[in-house]
Amino acid sequence: MRDKLKLVLKVLIKLGQISLMLLFITGCWTVAYYFSYWLYNKINWTPHHYVAQLLNLLGGFFLMGLVIQLIGFLFFHKRQKEFSNSMRDALRRIAQGDFKVRLNFGKKMDPRYTEILDEINLMADGLEKLEVLRQEFISDVSHEIQTPLTSISGFARALQNESLESDTRIKYLRIIEGESSRLSKLSENLLRLASLDSEKHPFEPKRYRLDRQLGTLILSCEPQWTNKSIDLNADLDDVYVHADEDLLSQVWINLISNSIKFTPEGGQIDITLRQTNGHAEFRIKDTGIGIAAEQQEQIFQRFFKSDKARSRKIGGSGLGLSLVKKIVEMHHGNVVVESELGQGSVFIVTLPTDL
Repeated sequence: MRDKLKLVLKVLIKLGQISLMLLFITGCWTVAYYFSYWLYNKINWTPHHYVAQLLNLLGGFFLMGLVIQLIGFLFFHKRQKEFSNSMRDALRRIAQGDFKVRLNFGKKMDPRYTEILDEINLMADGLEKLEVLRQEFISDVSHEIQTPLTSISGFARALQNESLESDTRIKYLRIIEGESSRLSKLSENLLRLASLDSEKHPFEPKRYRLDRQLGTLILSCEPQWTNKSIDLNADLDDVYVHADEDLLSQVWINLISNSIKFTPEGGQIDITLRQTNGHAEFRIKDTGIGIAAEQQEQIFQRFFKSDKARSRKIGGSGLGLSLVKKIVEMHHGNVVVESELGQGSVFIVTLPTDL
């Protein structure tokens, strides 16, 4: 019964709309007819019946268009001006750093402008998230800079004590050296990212053996994984790639170091390299702490840390994986992660081999 009532209501609304349209057309033609009749009498001219009908027809069309334009100007110009002013104000606020701006005109908005509003809201939302990450990054970097600087300053003052034993002095010097290395690495990553973003970083691809590069880098990290009694296995096929060897070495070092860093003592890391269908596929699987599903799309964003407290404890600025993604994409490749909390992670890098 309700559906029938809805159908009847729709039919009545449609008939009402048609009636109004016919009334509007009839009114325009009537006005055009009497106006032309008055004009003929005014200029003392009696046109042929066909010509009179044609002029009435053209006059009716002209009057309809004029009325429609007038209605559009009266009823829609104010709304368009409101939309234009709101959009200009929103963009001005975004330019000044207010990323909480959201535009919503509801059903009043012309559908043609809905897509523009959605894009502005999407831009503001993305900028707001980026601003939050930037502020967190500044906080993290300030902490990471301040901590080693405090250590360096404290141990440097302690070294001024001439009564220090030789072993203690060497220990303090090693701590200063280690903290200086941390600062140097942070600075290096920031500069490298800035250079890659500027697109002025030297990019010098050449053909070389990727498996040999990986083997060398794995051996260079041996002290790190042996100190944690990690069982590291590597199965590398002979694979040639056309790439920038120096840039890709940063990718492999970051991924291997991350796996070692987040894998507990006595854990296991498996590294494989295969060539399939014109692509090289690098996989590194660990038995580390894993990554939550909702964070897996964010870990390649610069400054992001899945566990800030743990990251501060074991080191890291949240820049390593963003560097990995940037460099891999420069080589027209792709990097993804498969992981579960407490079940370890698998990072997969695919690179074209036929460039």
